[in-house]
Amino acid sequence: MAPSRPDITLGDLSGKLAVVTGASDGVGLGLTERLAAAGAEVVLPVRNAAKGEAAVARIRQRHPEAALSLRELDLSSLDSVTALGATLRGENRPIHILVNNAGVMTPPQRRSTAEGFELQFGSNHLGHFALVAGLLPLLRAGRARVTSQISVAANQHAINWDDLNWERSYHGQRAYSQSKIAFGLFGLELDRRSRAGGWGITSNLAHPGVAATNLLAARPELGRARPTPLARVIHALSRRGILFGTAETALLPALLAATTPETGARLYGPSGPLHYSGAPAEQALYSRLRGTEDAERMWRISEELTGAAFPR
Repeated sequence: MAPSRPDITLGDLSGKLAVVTGASDGVGLGLTERLAAAGAEVVLPVRNAAKGEAAVARIRQRHPEAALSLRELDLSSLDSVTALGATLRGENRPIHILVNNAGVMTPPQRRSTAEGFELQFGSNHLGHFALVAGLLPLLRAGRARVTSQISVAANQHAINWDDLNWERSYHGQRAYSQSKIAFGLFGLELDRRSRAGGWGITSNLAHPGVAATNLLAARPELGRARPTPLARVIHALSRRGILFGTAETALLPALLAATTPETGARLYGPSGPLHYSGAPAEQALYSRLRGTEDAERMWRISEELTGAAFPR
């Protein structure tokens, strides 16, 4: 008899507006379906419209009453991020839940965003940083819960302060770790600034553990013609229920962070061995995320690089 998978029970989210980045597949698609099934209206900002439409159709096949809508977003372009912020501010609807979930992982060669930032740092961190700035009035109006999806990689390596864009010696895994450390520092600093400024926003972090998703799959547009060897190992063990999770279990920490009524500046992740899989639970902050000086420094740099303006 197969072991039962962990899960959580959601309350009624009717009347809530949620925004989930990276919602067209994997963990983001699962998060969107769970929030919509609980009654939330969910906005799916996607880069690929066809994938977004397929995601909406899949969810509505299972939940015909789901309230879903697509918007355009390419996190590797600050112009696209700015445009989405302007669109949603124009609609003037308070946002109650924001899950910053989209991400890119370990291109084998250095790639750049539209503005010339290293792709992982620019998309995983700077794009979301600018998005939160653009949505801030709506997040404040909704007293939103903001969840930023980091990674177990945020417990590895360090911020490359002298070469944030990896122009001199690119290393895909180290650059990925940096992007997730920076993003984690941002999520914690957002909560501190919200409390200090009375913004009414609660900000938490989540990580999915390690699961069989598309992050390490073949991505020709990133220069990866076939799945990485690690991806093949993860898929094989995940199918057998060994060590690694699935897309369905990997979404649970972010779902818990986005809906639990507890206070902010917390990290949620799987509670199993090495925190790779298992039931979602609060975890101790990674050592690389505990320095408030680092968080303030990254915040200042991110404002300078993106031109995004937060209240002083």
